[in-house]
Amino acid sequence: MSHSTSPDLRVVSPPAETAEGKLVYTPELQAELAAASQQLETATPQDILRWAVEHYAPRFTMATAFGPEGMILIHMLAEIAPETPIFNLDTGYQFKETLELREEVKRRYGIAVEMKKPALTVEQFEQANGGPVYRTDPDRCCFERKIKVLQEASVGMHAWSSAIRRDQSPDRATAPIVGWDKKFGLVKISPLANWNKKLVWSFISKNNVPYNPLHDDGYTSIGCWPCTRAVSIGEDERAGRWSGSAKTECGLHTQ
Repeated sequence: MSHSTSPDLRVVSPPAETAEGKLVYTPELQAELAAASQQLETATPQDILRWAVEHYAPRFTMATAFGPEGMILIHMLAEIAPETPIFNLDTGYQFKETLELREEVKRRYGIAVEMKKPALTVEQFEQANGGPVYRTDPDRCCFERKIKVLQEASVGMHAWSSAIRRDQSPDRATAPIVGWDKKFGLVKISPLANWNKKLVWSFISKNNVPYNPLHDDGYTSIGCWPCTRAVSIGEDERAGRWSGSAKTECGLHTQ
């Protein structure tokens, strides 16, 4: 069941901001986000994106790793609000197929996904740390190459869209449609939270949405090449991320 944005979902007063333009998580904002999340629970992803744009543009952005869910949101935003700033956290360790997909997005949708990079190149980072940090401290590698970059990229923004699904992992199982992202000080909107893998690939097929060809080779979840492998039949779709370790998330979406 879907519905259009209703009047009672409107933010009735301007949100409180810091001197730097960051949102302040007041009790009023908390209540507004909880109400919006509940009412958007049965909305289509398109309606959720329209709500996000209506409430937060031009301070609404999207981070993408060009996964299948992210490609669906790019496809939808191209129709709803193509001016939405979209960026990729370019760790320096991405697969070439991932980087090539960025060019396909530009050709297909006319959207230039901005590449947000860490201050240090891979070579500088590894030299400063005596070798690849992903081998010795993958959590720190993710923090330096992704988390800090998103913190910097989100300056001046009030809300961001993620492409996570609740059924992907225990960390994501309780993700609201609309919530407060304490880590980044932003409203976090997850239009595909209640979708599943079958819905994702059905939409891609029906709408001819471009996707990473590595998915056809068994890579169900794609991150940095040193920490990603193809999965076997019967394995969890995120089993190929940080395989052999207890790590399951880069930290962007941990609650």
